[in-house]
Amino acid sequence: MAGEGLPVRTATRVLGVTESGYFTWRSRRPSARSVRHAWLTQLITMIHTASGATYGYRRIHSELTRRYGIAVSHGTVELLMRRAGLKGRRSGDRPLMRGTGT
Repeated sequence: MAGEGLPVRTATRVLGVTESGYFTWRSRRPSARSVRHAWLTQLITMIHTASGATYGYRRIHSELTRRYGIAVSHGTVELLMRRAGLKGRRSGDRPLMRGTGT
């Protein structure tokens, strides 16, 4: 809210938090989880792009664990892909080949 141009005093009153709490939160360093999620999202996006946007969360999870040796749950991969707007393509969703009639 405050980041969208609303005065801090108004935003903190609406949210029911103190101004000092808001400024403490804003200056806090990112958590280890948020840093790891940002790193994983970059890696997931790279793998998804390299697959031609065909890999879903199951194949991406497999790549992360087998090829890269990264311990991560299916749920985390699914969550991060959803947040990044990434989707795999189902096997029946293949694009039509030009000039082949299929």
